[in-house]
Amino acid sequence: MLSMRRPLLTGAVVFFAVVLVFIGVLPAQDKKAESEPTIITSKSLSADSKAKTALFEGSVVARKGDMIFSGDRMLVYYSDEKGSSTITKIEAEGNVKLVKGERVITARSATYFATPEEKAIFTGDPRASEGENVITGTRMTYFMKDERSLVENSKVFLVDKQPKAGTGSMR
Repeated sequence: MLSMRRPLLTGAVVFFAVVLVFIGVLPAQDKKAESEPTIITSKSLSADSKAKTALFEGSVVARKGDMIFSGDRMLVYYSDEKGSSTITKIEAEGNVKLVKGERVITARSATYFATPEEKAIFTGDPRASEGENVITGTRMTYFMKDERSLVENSKVFLVDKQPKAGTGSMR
């Protein structure tokens, strides 16, 4: 019975360590968001401390502040430096979605890089929308801290809204 408890306890410790590691992944909008916890849900988690990876599978959702990052599967890479763990990369696959406010980016897959620039590269029919405006392409790179994007082979659909009464026109 003791041998059965040890793997479960070790698994629980690794799970909570991975959750704590993941806290720094999603960028914070302000000081309030920095203090908010990151909550990750998935159907299963498999951690490999030797390879320094954690595999979340089945309806994976990571939330921090007003940002939500989701997918069918996320492989998290981390490093151990100075006694704490740091996320270095995340590979997300299947129904990948990043939501921040009105901005929504979807794709079949995405790779998040923590350094040197915090960015996510979306591939597999990436599509970004904000309100009714939509951008598609073959590869989309979103620089999170700068809130800017680079889209390869882009196609842009802009909705030109009519100005409200009394606001005039800039045409």
